[in-house]
Formats: sequence, structure tokens, C-alpha cells
Amino acid sequence: MIAVSVKWQKELFKDVEIDTTQSPYVFKCQLYDLTGVLPERQKIMVKGGLLKDDADWSTLGVKEGQKLMMMGTADEVVKSPEKGTVFVEDLPEEEQVVAVGHTAGLFNLGNTCYMNSTLQCLHSVPELKSALIKYSHSGRNNDVDQSSHMLTIATRDLFNELDKSVKPVAPMQFWMVLRKKYPQFGQLHNGVFMQQDAEECWTQLLYTLSQSLRSPGSSENLDAVKALFGIELISRIHCQESNEESSETESVYSLKCHISHEVNHLHEGLKHGLKSELEKASPALGRSATYLKESRINALPRYLTIQFVRFFWKRESNQKAKILRKVDYPLELDVYDFCSDDLRKKLEAPRQILRNEEGKKLGLKVNEKSSVQKENDVKMSDAEGSSNGGGKPSVVPMEEGEKETQMTGIYDLVAVLTHKGRSADSGHYVGWVKQENGKWIEFDDDNPKPKVEEDITRLSGGGDWHMAYIIMYKARVVSV
Repeated sequence: MIAVSVKWQKELFKDVEIDTTQSPYVFKCQLYDLTGVLPERQKIMVKGGLLKDDADWSTLGVKEGQKLMMMGTADEVVKSPEKGTVFVEDLPEEEQVVAVGHTAGLFNLGNTCYMNSTLQCLHSVPELKSALIKYSHSGRNNDVDQSSHMLTIATRDLFNELDKSVKPVAPMQFWMVLRKKYPQFGQLHNGVFMQQDAEECWTQLLYTLSQSLRSPGSSENLDAVKALFGIELISRIHCQESNEESSETESVYSLKCHISHEVNHLHEGLKHGLKSELEKASPALGRSATYLKESRINALPRYLTIQFVRFFWKRESNQKAKILRKVDYPLELDVYDFCSDDLRKKLEAPRQILRNEEGKKLGLKVNEKSSVQKENDVKMSDAEGSSNGGGKPSVVPMEEGEKETQMTGIYDLVAVLTHKGRSADSGHYVGWVKQENGKWIEFDDDNPKPKVEEDITRLSGGGDWHMAYIIMYKARVVSV
């Protein structure tokens, strides 16, 4: 670290720290926070000319205490309108996005698009933001280490900053704490931070938040992240050789869509992902044997996350390769076929209520007696679920005053994280997020752009264009 002073217009900023291990673009982001001058508008004089975003600090000869000159104009202060009222519908689409209040983009701090796209997708979950707001600086319980605590605080503060700003935000504090907690995200190659895997970033961040956002002092140790994203799987493990059979229950935060030459649609990939072969010791045979593991969903989350398994390790080239095959996914996903028998029974009544509600919207006649009976069935199935503990379709209210609802097994697409390129260690990640008003926004680092549903369904792969790597669905529920 070296400290310099920066002269801009009539102002002099003293003791501005430069981290010479990072690119000059990060330094420009710091100056943006101080001056409001966007990095691309900044002209900073150094030895040899203007400071470039990707320059090497060691060749510039910048010294401790040196005064740097910066030129550039900050964004103008918004003036009161000279014309009369203009309705949102009459604005160009790009201006409408700002008018309806979509949140800010994130500056790329040097191959950090994997992090930015992850953050934009998770930032779209209001219940997660609510849980983070309740987390205080002093709220750390004894089970959470200091680095996890600081990462949770940084996530909360960054989400808060995104909500309050339409200008791009530099996620420097979050990035610094993320690298401290998970050093793999700080890997360097030729002095430049390397591209990382967005799925790894997503998984590690959710794991940290799941540890931090547990309710201290609760007998059930309520896990807010598990309530939002946790999928309970029940699995049958069978050995064909010895006929041994066992079952197990596990909780995961995402389903895998495995891709092969047989897979053309998400539904087929999920079916493959819920089956796997295990090699383990067989007590009956006294040696290692192959077991088939078949899983079913036994409890559904509010937000269903699915990863397309597009990357695999290629031994010949000793690197991660990418499967480019096109795999279509729907805007509306029904997971009923992947559920356990117990859960299917409990979903029947809520699904009928949903069908009735949608039928009424379309002007169809609904058998009121049947509808009342189904609602009673929902209450009965919920009571049975609470007594036997298996496959509950109910959604526990997370906010005070929130109504209790029931899962239907039907989900609506709300976020897509894409990767463009042919290698996991290169290329570019982007987040595509559905707003509360139903419009889609493409969050390409610091440049959010409005999109339509047709753009989202084109992200299914098959070439060098952006293709879905992680998708997130929100549960469609009915009130009880």
C-alpha cells in the first residue's frame, strides 16, 4: 500500500491509499466514491501519460506522498423538470427502468463478474435481505467465526447500498472480506486476479450466510437460509449384487441438471441428476460394490436453485472444459414428478386450489363445493404433516404478520446466471433478474439493461452466446 494525494478541480484528497496488487481500475473506483466521476471519465496523469485501467503499478514509478492530478466531470445534479409531468409509460424503455426503481449495477474490480452476477441474483430475494437487515454488528453468536461474521455484515451493507443507489456501486469491502474468508478467490496470475467459478462463489456465500443467520437461543436453531433455499431429499440406495437396501435424508441448496447427448430439456437433466452410482463397501459381499442412489424431493424451498453441470475436468488438457449443448428450461417449472409419494399427497389439495384460482381469473366456472373440500384437505394434510414430520408443503412465515401459505410444487423463473465463453477459468458471467413489476434486467457488471422474456429463454446454450449456468425459481403458493 502507498498513500498519495489527488488534486481534482479545487479539491485535494489526501492519504488516498493505492493497493499496488490490484489494477488501477480499483483505484479509479475509490476516486469515484470520493468525487462522483465515473472511472471511464477519469483522466489521471502519471509518468508516461494517462493512467490506464490495466497498467502495471510497478512500471509507473508512483511514490509515497506523490500528488496526482485528475481531470473529469462528475455526474450533474438532477435539476427540477422544466416540462410538465411525464408518465412512466411515455418514457423510453431505458429511462423507465430507472423510473421504476431497479437497483444499481456493480463495478467489475478485475475479473469479478462471477461475484457480481452471484450478488445480483441473491440480492433479488427480498426475504434474504430482510434476514440480513435483522443481523447486527453485535449479533454474532459463538458458533460463527469472525470472518463469516464480517462477510455477512459486508453482504448486508452492500445489499443496502444497492437498494439506495441507481449509480454503479464498487463492492470493494465485500470483495476484500470474501477473499479473506475464502482465499481461493484471491488467486493471482501474472499479477492479475483470476476469473473464478460463479457456482463456487454462490455456494460458499450461501453456506456462510446459513451459519450466520441462524436464530441464536432458538431451540430449533432456525436457519433462515435453509428455510429459503433448502431442499430436503430422501434417497433409496440399492445394491443389485447383494440386494442390500437403505435410505437416507439430506438437505441441499440446489438441484443438478446433468447434461448428456440425451438431455434436451431441464426436466430430463434433473431426472439424471437425481440418480447416481456410488462405489462403497458392501457388508454382505465383504468387498467394494456399486450402489444405485435414487433421490426424491421430500420438502420444497421458497426459492429453488438449479445448476446446469456444464463444466468438467478434461484430463488431456488438464483444465475445466465446458459443455455447450443447448438445454431448454421453462419460465414455469412443475417439480411434482420429482417429489416423494408423501409430498405428492400433500401437494394435491394446494394444487387444486391454485387451479381453481387461475380458472377464476380466466372466467371459468369452479365447483365451489369441491374448492371448499380441497381447502379443508389442505388444513388436514398440514396437520398430518406436523404430526408425522415428513414432507411438509407449508411455508413458515418469516415476517411478523405474514400469512401462512402452502406449496404447490409450481415455480416461476426469477433469476438466471449465465456464462459466456468456453472455459470456467475465462469468459464472462452475467446476472439476469426479474423485477417485482415483472420486467427483466440484465446486470452486466455496472451496466444494467432492460430485457424481455424472449431474451431470457434464448439463454439455453448451443453456441458461444451467454448460456444458463445457475437458474433460480420462486415458489407459487396458495394462502390457507
